[in-house]
Amino acid sequence: MTLLHIHSHTESSIHSLNGILDVLSDAVIDTLKVLPFLFIAFLVIEFLEHKAQDKVKNLFTRAGSAGPFIGTLLGCIPQCGFSVMCANLYSSGIIALGTLVAVFLSTSDEAVILLAAAHNGSQEIFKLIVTKIVIALIFGYGIYFIEKKLHKEHHHHHSHDLCEHDHCGCDEHGGVIRPALIHTVKVFGFLLLFTVLIDLFVAFVGTDRLSHLLLSESVFQPFLSALIGFIPNCASSVLLTQLYIEGTLSFGALIAGLCTNAGAGLLVLFRDKSKLKENIKIVEILYLCSIIPGIILHFYS
Repeated sequence: MTLLHIHSHTESSIHSLNGILDVLSDAVIDTLKVLPFLFIAFLVIEFLEHKAQDKVKNLFTRAGSAGPFIGTLLGCIPQCGFSVMCANLYSSGIIALGTLVAVFLSTSDEAVILLAAAHNGSQEIFKLIVTKIVIALIFGYGIYFIEKKLHKEHHHHHSHDLCEHDHCGCDEHGGVIRPALIHTVKVFGFLLLFTVLIDLFVAFVGTDRLSHLLLSESVFQPFLSALIGFIPNCASSVLLTQLYIEGTLSFGALIAGLCTNAGAGLLVLFRDKSKLKENIKIVEILYLCSIIPGIILHFYS
């Protein structure tokens, strides 16, 4: 959903039937953008579990010190598709926590696209990407080596565990396409529900009021923008970037918000209710890794 859409919904009365239908329509479009990445992610997982040799699977698990670096580069690509994909790979035990955090921190969703259209956009894009790469590498590798020092192993949750949880009967049928489709449809429904609720909230509150809530030029800006960044949909990255372009947000606050803005990746993690405590810890780690550089840049950028 673009900032223009959000404004139009608010001004045309979200309480009307047409306003609600517009929000629902935009929510469906936003969620559909993630659909191909979801399907690809589940295809990869199903293929690794059912078709690939053990040495191929070990290639992912033994990415080792290259994991956070690769994750950082993938996260720099606009849109949140890779955060969704890597969240699935993490849930399946294929990548480590350090790699996942690196992907989340480097993800900027639609911020790069918006900055490209802004005045001096190329300079801002370079500044944003380089800053997020440095942050993702520092914290991604920091977490990776801490885990390694503590001898923490990321246990594998095989595809049949996912199937057993979803009762899709994957083991009863050969191939990888059918189970991948079933998992994709279920996750798509989960994402769509949250996207509708989020878009309705933004439309009701309005962007002007949200701007005041961000405490312009306040030291608490990075804390608040980082919380807004957790909104698992492109509306948050669009809102934060537009506020930065308009001069409402500092660069540090923008970085804090975009570092927590992992798109729908976090929703994919929380789909597994059996790992609720672990997922909450990931959120806490992501928030901490976002506000620290955000506060530093807020004062010195």
